[in-house]
Amino acid sequence: QVQVVETGGGLVQAGGSLRLSCAASGRTFTMEWYRQAPGKEREFVAGVTWSGGTTSYSDTVKGRFSISGDNVKNMAYLQMNSLKPEDTAIYYCSVWLGTAYYWGQGTQVTVSS
Repeated sequence: QVQVVETGGGLVQAGGSLRLSCAASGRTFTMEWYRQAPGKEREFVAGVTWSGGTTSYSDTVKGRFSISGDNVKNMAYLQMNSLKPEDTAIYYCSVWLGTAYYWGQGTQVTVSS
């Protein structure tokens, strides 16, 4: 059974940094981060496609967040800098294994003002 586990969330002050990690138990082709704030829809944050090493970001995090990873270990990281209170959300990792997407349970990120 495929497992996707996110770690690294926590409480940080505005302007601070956090690094999230995502570990998948299967061979991944893409790894993406999404987030969902209370009362809002889940939104795309950042993603990486191992073939070609392409990355993408939402406009709201571009320049502040950086996605990286290791396709051999099926790990992805989200470095979040200059955090703002509006970044507060549950952050989810989504992985594409070639036949289906799998999601983790999420990790809470809270940014205090």
